[in-house]
Amino acid sequence: MNMILRLLLLTLRSRRGPRLGPWDLTRTRFRVKLTDLDILHHMNNGRYLSIMDLGRQDLMIRSGMWRRLGELGWYPVVVGQTISYRKSLTLGQVFVVETRIVGHDVKSFYLEQRFVVRGEIYARAFVRARFLKKTGGTLTAAEVVEGLGVADIPEGRMPQWVQDWSDASTLPPTRAAAPSEW
Repeated sequence: MNMILRLLLLTLRSRRGPRLGPWDLTRTRFRVKLTDLDILHHMNNGRYLSIMDLGRQDLMIRSGMWRRLGELGWYPVVVGQTISYRKSLTLGQVFVVETRIVGHDVKSFYLEQRFVVRGEIYARAFVRARFLKKTGGTLTAAEVVEGLGVADIPEGRMPQWVQDWSDASTLPPTRAAAPSEW
C-alpha cells in the first residue's frame, strides 16, 4: 500500500513538474518511511529497487515518454540490474534518486540511478530495460527511438563495463532452454 500511495503522489507531482527530454537527468525526492525499514533499522535493500521504479516513472512521465508509449501500446520491463550500497539510509532521512539513461545496444536501454543525500552518493545502480509490445514481441532500441520521435542518445555516456556486465549476466531468451544445472 505504501508504494501505491507513493506512485499516485509521484504521478501527480511528475505531471506538474518541469518537462524533460528522454535523455535528461531527473531528480526525484523521497523520505525514508517506517515501512521502508528492515530489522536493522535502515532502508531494506529490496525497497531501493522499488523506489528506483518510481525514479524511472518520474523520468518517463516528465519526458512525455509514458504517454507516447501508451499511445503506441509499448511498455518497459527491467531485465537486469545491479546495485552497490555505500551508506545506509535511515528513518526520516531525505534523499534524492537521480535517474538517467546512459545508453543502449540493439535490444536494451541502460539507466544509471543514484541515491544521493546532500550531494553524496549512498547507493548506485545500473538497470537494463527492454520495451515490449502489448500485442507481443520485443522492440529494438532503434524502433523505440523512432517511435518516441527523438534524436538518438548522445554517444559516450555508458561505461564499457556496463555492456560487459550485460553480456555476462544475460539469460537465454524465453523460448530457449534454460536448465538449472549446478
